[in-house]
Amino acid sequence: MSIPIPEQIKLLKKCISHQLDLEEELRRREITYDDLRYRHNELDSELFPNQSLSGSFIEIEDCQEKKRGIPTVSFFTGCGGLDLGFRYAGFTSLAAIEKNEIFCQTLRQNVCVQKVIGPPLFSGDARNRDEIVDLLQTEAGLSKGGFPGVFHGGPPCQSFSIAANQRFSKKGANFKRIGFSHHDYGTLLFDYVYYITIFRPEVFLIENVAGLLTVDDGDQLSDALSELRTAGYSITDPAVLNAVDYQVPQNRLRVFIVGRRKDKTFVFPSPSQAKVSCGKVFEKPIANVPNHITRKHKAESVIRYMELHYGQRDPLGRVDRLDPGLPSKTVIAGGSNGGGRSHLHPFIPRTLSVRESARLQTFPDSYVFTGTPARQFTQVGNAVPPLLAFHLATSIYKQYFLKRS
Repeated sequence: MSIPIPEQIKLLKKCISHQLDLEEELRRREITYDDLRYRHNELDSELFPNQSLSGSFIEIEDCQEKKRGIPTVSFFTGCGGLDLGFRYAGFTSLAAIEKNEIFCQTLRQNVCVQKVIGPPLFSGDARNRDEIVDLLQTEAGLSKGGFPGVFHGGPPCQSFSIAANQRFSKKGANFKRIGFSHHDYGTLLFDYVYYITIFRPEVFLIENVAGLLTVDDGDQLSDALSELRTAGYSITDPAVLNAVDYQVPQNRLRVFIVGRRKDKTFVFPSPSQAKVSCGKVFEKPIANVPNHITRKHKAESVIRYMELHYGQRDPLGRVDRLDPGLPSKTVIAGGSNGGGRSHLHPFIPRTLSVRESARLQTFPDSYVFTGTPARQFTQVGNAVPPLLAFHLATSIYKQYFLKRS
């Protein structure tokens, strides 16, 4: 039930002049943020020039493959984006290593993997090598040497991320990308390499932000891959993939590296020619869907937002109104304390909800995120889009496992 623009402006100005809480005023009128509108919502050729994108919005539930019996183990699992993609591709996830207790709650809530090795029962800290090796053997049934499946994971990328460092003060020690010298995160890639060399999976996948390729002039990554080649793996050159090329309605660059114990080098899946616009995501009803939680907005912000055209940025809040005729900009995780920037809904003058962000990431609505709203945003924004993971997993299956199943 949208309200007329003149009435909306009157309401917003009243909240500003009388210092009223906008959310309380909306509730008093028995409406919500979703009943507000931009001044410019016309879908004509001038304001909405990019309607030629031909891709269809793909629900990952429609990609479900039959069980193929190939086991996987994930490291630095987060909320399970890679695991979910591999699961829909028919793989069986035996265990997930994750040290954040809230992320572990999400994994258990969704029965994403058979065994979550993380809090509160275990540390889930990949740096505790002896502990993790022991738990993978006792809790997940792995044996050292010759694991007949896939290891996949993305060592936390904060120290490699340009966007993350833009949140720090230019005078602070964290402003420049400090990469592998970072005490907490910089060596996690080598911890992952250690587990690969101990358990020797048939295939491994490394995922990270593109900054991984250039930090320390690439020397540390080169050392890690050299260690894996010495262990007998044939390894791809790092490939920077954009999720939008794999039916995800979002521009999202990530680097992937795949290795195999034998001499057949992986070929990454071909990009799709048809791109999916984010507007298709917002056409889907969202009432009564889990995690449809939005941030609270002040009237001063909304009255600025409502004047934006498609694709324009609010310079004060540094948020962009999404263009429904284009793929979304990258979904952002936010800071460790719940900060960071979101994007503005293309049709409603507010930032996206957790669920809307999850849909742009191609998580199904049945996948529930736990924790506070800030932590839910963090989980969604850090994840690999499950649909991208599905395409990678399907290619891994076809190239390395098809003949044995």
